[in-house]
Amino acid sequence: MDAVFASGMKSTKGKNMSDIVFGFVGLGRMGAPMTRRLLNSGHEVVVYDVADQAMQALVSAGAERATTARDIAERADVVFVSLPNPEIVQAVALGPSGLIEGTRAKHVVDFSTIGPRAAKILFSAFDDRQISYIDAPVSGGVKGASDGTLAVMVSCPNETFAFIEPVVKIFGKVFHLGEGAGQAQTMKLANNLLAAAALAISAEAVTMGVKAGIDPKVMLDVINAGTGRNSATQDKFPRSVLPGTFDFGFATGLSYKDVRLCVDESEALGVPMIVGAAVREMLAVTNAIYGPDSDFTSIVRVVETWAGVEVRSA
Repeated sequence: MDAVFASGMKSTKGKNMSDIVFGFVGLGRMGAPMTRRLLNSGHEVVVYDVADQAMQALVSAGAERATTARDIAERADVVFVSLPNPEIVQAVALGPSGLIEGTRAKHVVDFSTIGPRAAKILFSAFDDRQISYIDAPVSGGVKGASDGTLAVMVSCPNETFAFIEPVVKIFGKVFHLGEGAGQAQTMKLANNLLAAAALAISAEAVTMGVKAGIDPKVMLDVINAGTGRNSATQDKFPRSVLPGTFDFGFATGLSYKDVRLCVDESEALGVPMIVGAAVREMLAVTNAIYGPDSDFTSIVRVVETWAGVEVRSA
């Protein structure tokens, strides 16, 4: 058994999973519904977020309030993390009053998308303190977080996975990508690149059809019955583009960050990413025009503006 897991076993020896105290840092669009799933499953949960309002909502639902990330790691056996970027994750994990300063937590499960290089840094830092860092980015959006239907990509030693899998299943379908730190991050970046690429190319194809006089709803029906169907034409366009709401639930700034990390990692591995770089640039434009808090389906709005038409249908 690996040393990291062995140390975690000591902290939870004799406890059932239902007796373990969980912590959750980051109570945003994904973290809040995931925390609610833990609470609704009967688990004791300590929460922390820089936004007091976000904490209060979960405290009202039955969670306990922490004052810092370190405070959570002093009171919980397993800490979940869901934060927007690698810089924030590293600050919360390794900075002053960070998780690494806590004396109780022996497992940190990171749902954030931060890239494999940041994951390896965190793994090494926690390993030095005999704390297991479990790389576990998720996919499926806010709806998946609420419904417990996320795809949870996990990389960690096999023994650690056997320990943590039962509770992680609360959030969705769990995939063990291997024992190497950062492998789950690589998988997540590949997934998010494909999602963004499908949206970007579908925006161009559908906008072209609309400019030529085709009803966009009919166009999507044809695409989804044929070989061009993808996650954008099947879900994002009908839900957020045709009605003009652009509210799918994933921020442009986050999509841009994920694709940028993916292209950077690909270049570091020596894998050409010509199309990926183009998707990154489309997201950079969308981010500049509509802002990082806009929905990433706004990439369609950029193409609409350039083409002089709108992709809308009742």
